[in-house]
Amino acid sequence: MPPAPPSTSPLRPGATLAVTSAATALVTVAYAAPTASLAATAEAAHLGATGRTWILTGTLVGITALLLTAGSAADDHGRKKVFTLGALLLLASEALAALAPGGAVYLAARVLLGVASAALLAPALGLISHAHPPGPARVRALGVWGAALGLGIAVGPVYGAFVEQWAGWRAVSGGLAVASAAVAAFAGAVLTESRAGRPRALDPYGVLTLAAGTSCLIAGLAEGREGWARPVVAALLAGGVLLLAAFVLVEARVREPMLDLALFRDPGFLVATGGALFTGASIVGYMSYLPTLLQGVLGLSGPAAGGVIALWSGLSVVSSLQARRLAAHLSATAQVALGLLVCGLGTAGLYGLAPGGSWLRLAPGLAVAGVGSGVLNAALARLAVSSVPPHRAAMGSGANITSRYLGSALGVALTITLAGSTPATPATLAAGTDRATLAAAALCAVGALLALLARRTPAPQAAQRTPEPAAAGG
Repeated sequence: MPPAPPSTSPLRPGATLAVTSAATALVTVAYAAPTASLAATAEAAHLGATGRTWILTGTLVGITALLLTAGSAADDHGRKKVFTLGALLLLASEALAALAPGGAVYLAARVLLGVASAALLAPALGLISHAHPPGPARVRALGVWGAALGLGIAVGPVYGAFVEQWAGWRAVSGGLAVASAAVAAFAGAVLTESRAGRPRALDPYGVLTLAAGTSCLIAGLAEGREGWARPVVAALLAGGVLLLAAFVLVEARVREPMLDLALFRDPGFLVATGGALFTGASIVGYMSYLPTLLQGVLGLSGPAAGGVIALWSGLSVVSSLQARRLAAHLSATAQVALGLLVCGLGTAGLYGLAPGGSWLRLAPGLAVAGVGSGVLNAALARLAVSSVPPHRAAMGSGANITSRYLGSALGVALTITLAGSTPATPATLAAGTDRATLAAAALCAVGALLALLARRTPAPQAAQRTPEPAAAGG
């Protein structure tokens, strides 16, 4: 099939970066909004303890099940098309959550939020890289996109806690629905369509095994927080592992796989996906549940706990924007190792949380971890684009963010297990939080070591492919 003809639509680098970054920040705000008010939201929506867990887990299921699929669809059929569809689905999910008559519908809306997030996040880096040619401008743009991740995590808990306290849980979703409508309108107006020159054949067995495998795995991790010895937990985890193994076999045999396994021979792609996995499992998973721990140990309100976490995520925004200055001195893989190491040092500084203590005791560790997170976000975005051929930028983005959210599910499960394995008094919860803190710091250190080892491994000659030119079909 001949390449698609180039688009005659003008590229708008600034507008493209603004829309994709705003959408990225918005989906992370939507995901993180309940984290500082989980108990209040679950109670208002008539959800029990298990339902509280699924407020976050439902979104993770939707994201991880479809991110890689959305990336492939965007590369093959149009990144603007998939991105705009994602914005409309985000509007639908938040409107459904705002109008939900009960907990079951609200949780379904959270799963739909994950689907919408996948359709927005996967093509975002492909749209940015198409609008910004390789060089300093692209490095800066990817740093801005990385900062948008941190911005959403910073704003989400504070926004969710304040709005829930003042106007109720439905208003949280209502405000996000309005913002989603604005993103959809601007995406249709300013984005320029781009896609691969030759669409690949559909990979239905890859789509099904990946979606089912990640869904079972994350569901098993969620249910395991209530007890790991239950048969349903073992069945879900075993099923998830088997289905993901089947996905690997399918991708190894199909002529045009959704995920080219040969990419894993490239150290850059290996560090991009592995670094994202360890980022999610360590710092993101731990910080996602830390507001709840701060409320239990220090007695903080929801808005106050969200504000404390904003010190970490806010500094990650600043750090991401400045990370471009490292590009001339450090490779992206070295930046991943450095970012994980700094995150580990900052997280270790949070050890020693005590009932009745002051949140100011946590400020230095949160600040250091925030700087490391910003470096990580910028470096992972660079690697997600540079480690794949240009016509597969959205697929690379999808693989990278899938790894991050799978890691997040593992990290949240590990944090809850370690922090909640004893009766939940402030003193025992503090001891459990210290265990979770040390585990997160150790995972950061392991991830940094693996990134350093991977970057020293030369890419096999077989993995060096001549990239297919990316056509900008409208």
